[in-house]
Amino acid sequence: MAIHPTAIVDPDAHISREAEIGPYCVIGSGVTIDARTRLIAHVYLEGKLTVGKDNLFYPHSTCGVAPQDRKYKGEPSETRIGDRNTIRECVTIHRGTEGGGLVTAIGDDNLVMAYVHVAHDVIIHNRTILANGVTFAGHVTVEDYANIGGLCAIHQFCRIGRHAIVGSYSVIKQNVLPYSITASAHAVEVFGANRIGMERQGFQADSIEPLQNAFRILTRANLNTTQALARIEEEIPQTEQVRELIEFIQRSPRGFIK
Repeated sequence: MAIHPTAIVDPDAHISREAEIGPYCVIGSGVTIDARTRLIAHVYLEGKLTVGKDNLFYPHSTCGVAPQDRKYKGEPSETRIGDRNTIRECVTIHRGTEGGGLVTAIGDDNLVMAYVHVAHDVIIHNRTILANGVTFAGHVTVEDYANIGGLCAIHQFCRIGRHAIVGSYSVIKQNVLPYSITASAHAVEVFGANRIGMERQGFQADSIEPLQNAFRILTRANLNTTQALARIEEEIPQTEQVRELIEFIQRSPRGFIK
């Protein structure tokens, strides 16, 4: 087991013999680290925290610490990190609370860039890119392949749909539609389907074009949401992605960004 002599590791931590703990890291009781995960240096891990395989933590990142929530009273909540994630410098990841299911979780293959803040009860799925300085309030969900630009602020209880791109500096107060490009200058708005991102993930034109037409109806046809959904169901081929878009809207009690 490669543990640097300056690291402080609680005897109740469970660390794979294939993991690597670098200089001046601190690992508390209740932390579990699986094979080939590497802590470069000055990483702080505590709480009930499970870290999977092949993760890379950069200096001064913290994970599993108590949430910034005054309602938190020390309940036995936890943090879960999957496999093959990259956690860059000064990232902060806080454990869950009783009001949010007691779990903060990050899935697999995510890139979490420097200074990202993942608050209590946030659920990040797989293969997302979270650029520098993104800040999540509590209870946010980020779905697969979402790409969130630098210095975005995400309001509590918002949901970022699959394959969505959120432009840098955006303030997100409602759900972000799957497959969309959503950004703000003075106001946050949808600019259409995330065509380039979908093409890079192997989606074909027969999946992208119906989505693009559905977004045009939602955002440019001067219809309310009920009218727009009715028109999409009547005029647009009901591909898997279009159906996902419709169902996402129907499950958005906070509303969604148009």
